[in-house]
Order: sequence, then C-alpha cells, then structure tokens
Amino acid sequence: MFDVAVFSTLFVTLFVIMDPPGITPIFLALTSGRPAKVQRRMAWQAASVAFGVIAVFALFGRQILGRLHISTPALMIAGGLLLLLVALDLLTGKSEEPTQTKDVNVALVPLGMPLLAGPGAIVSVILAVQHAHGAAAQVSVWAAIAAIHVVLYLVMRFSLVIIRVIKDGGVVLVTRLAGMMLSALAVQQIINGVLQVIQSA
Repeated sequence: MFDVAVFSTLFVTLFVIMDPPGITPIFLALTSGRPAKVQRRMAWQAASVAFGVIAVFALFGRQILGRLHISTPALMIAGGLLLLLVALDLLTGKSEEPTQTKDVNVALVPLGMPLLAGPGAIVSVILAVQHAHGAAAQVSVWAAIAAIHVVLYLVMRFSLVIIRVIKDGGVVLVTRLAGMMLSALAVQQIINGVLQVIQSA
C-alpha cells in the first residue's frame, strides 16, 4: 500500500520548489521583532496554511482553475508579482515598520501562500495526483505532501535559534539578503510563466 518511487519523486520535487533551507532567511526577516512564542506559532501557521492550500488544490485543483478559466502560466505570473512586492518591502526596509510587524500575519501571506504553497508546488501536486493510479500511489502522494510540510515546519521552528545568535544587526542583513533572493525568485517565476504563454501561443 505504498509506492516508494512516487513518494520520493514528489517529495524531492516539492523540496526543490518549496526550498526549506532557502525559506530560513525569509522567515527570519519576516518574523523579526516578534516574541519567540509568536514566532513559533507563526512557523506552525505558515506550514499549516501551506498544507491546507496544497491539499485543496490536490483535491480540486483542476476544477478550480478550469471553473475560473485560469491557466497555469497566469497563476505563475500572478504569484511572481506578489512575491516581488514582498521582496521590494524587504529590500527597502518597510517590513520593519511597527504597523507591519504588529498588524500583519505574515504566516498567512506571503509565507503560507504564495511563498510555500506557490504556483510551482500547486501545479506539481495537481499533476502528481492526476498521474497517481491506484490506492498505493495516492497514499504515497499524500504521504509526500505531509512529509514536506513537516520538514518546512521544523526548519522554520528551529531557525529561531539563529535569531538569538545573529542579534538585531544580523537580522537586518538577513532581511536584505532575503529580499534579493526573493526578488530573483519572483522574477524567474514571472519569466517561466511568460515563456509558457509564448510556447502555447
């Protein structure tokens, strides 16, 4: 009742796309200035939101996109633009303003969606579910989805130790680096979406 090949293929794919090591500096930048208890809760919320979004699209992804007449490239471009706005905030330091740190739950947006549960992960899961024939394959797909989100939570949860080591000055540096990385990721996602539009034309 378990297909190791299906599990490993989807897990590795989601690991590369969702990039648990790469999410660490972004999580640190977006949650800096909050109490440790709040940061731990946000790590759990981000992983939970991402899992919820991925699960919904795994179950109803094709129907949702078809009903709304949304193509995969459009989803990628929209996600890239949203990530680019977040990256610009990190680069300019706007994410450190008091209203931003106190009032906005970044565990929901942009961490949970679209940073973790982004277009790439959503499309990969939709295709994996579609190609999973039989109970063993379906179990393996859902096991891979659950496993990657456990990894994401653990990485974010224990990245809080880094904050206590690098202090405030280090957090500012990490914030700027995260902004650069995220902006590059956002632009690449937009380019991929545009290329898909051109290829399908």
